[in-house]
Amino acid sequence: MRDTRRTRLLLAGAVVTALALIAIDYQNGSSSVITTLRNGAGSVFGGAERTFTSVTRPVGRFFGGAGTGSASVQHQLVRMRAELSSAQLDQAQYRQLRRLLQLSGRGGYRVLAATVIAYGQGYQQTVTLDAGRADGVRPQQTVLDGNGLVGQVVRVSARTCTVQLESDPSSVVGVRLATGGQIGWVTGQGRGVTGAAPLKLQVLDAAALKVGGQLVTAASVHDRPFVAGVPVGEIISVRNKAGALTGQALVRPFAQFSGLDVVGIVVAPPRHEPRYSVLPPPPPKPSPSASPSAASRSPGTQHRHRHR
Repeated sequence: MRDTRRTRLLLAGAVVTALALIAIDYQNGSSSVITTLRNGAGSVFGGAERTFTSVTRPVGRFFGGAGTGSASVQHQLVRMRAELSSAQLDQAQYRQLRRLLQLSGRGGYRVLAATVIAYGQGYQQTVTLDAGRADGVRPQQTVLDGNGLVGQVVRVSARTCTVQLESDPSSVVGVRLATGGQIGWVTGQGRGVTGAAPLKLQVLDAAALKVGGQLVTAASVHDRPFVAGVPVGEIISVRNKAGALTGQALVRPFAQFSGLDVVGIVVAPPRHEPRYSVLPPPPPKPSPSASPSAASRSPGTQHRHRHR
């Protein structure tokens, strides 16, 4: 079969269909989804030495431009479904896993799936994941979910790891503005009244800041702790001060820190920088409406007013 755009769309549809079929099997039982994913077909998200690593490559190529044989992918999908049939997912977890797969596929990130098993207490903003050194997790690896950046791995044990959320007051993330490409950085501000407080953004060019502007991660040196192109958030207010050396703004993060469950640890950066291709589409702008005062006046009415 020739590698055409239609072929890739069909194969991508087959992946989503297979995942939907897998979800049907997740109605009974109590085994951990992420444990099964890591020990069986979880190699889709990590473990280069494992059997199912090849599955991620076709998925990444669907979004990245290269192709693969239809028969080979169908065979891999059948094996993936068989391995995952014993995993137990509720609907919320399935949706998060599906979004994670879609985002990592678009960006070309190779991720190890993990689940949040504990939230940090006190002033620090951290979560504990059920993946550790035995699974290939190392400090300073990027962590994301199906919406965008979550944070970075800061501590690792044999079977678990601790992730510092980007909302932590000591977190600093280099970012790039989608419009114009200016470089800046965001810092966390801890918890707000209804969840994580907005991130604080600073850039050198204050004129580049616009409400609604979106941000992605700028690559760190050797992609540690942050790989490039991961969606970070959207500017919700601009706070430029006269005489300030930098422009400042507040950013609403894309990740929902209070509802984290299934996340991905980036174990290999993309071969090519995704730039802004992983960002969600901006919301449609409302169409301009006519002025009520002007609309209420008919041409005849305006003519009569002029002759009074």
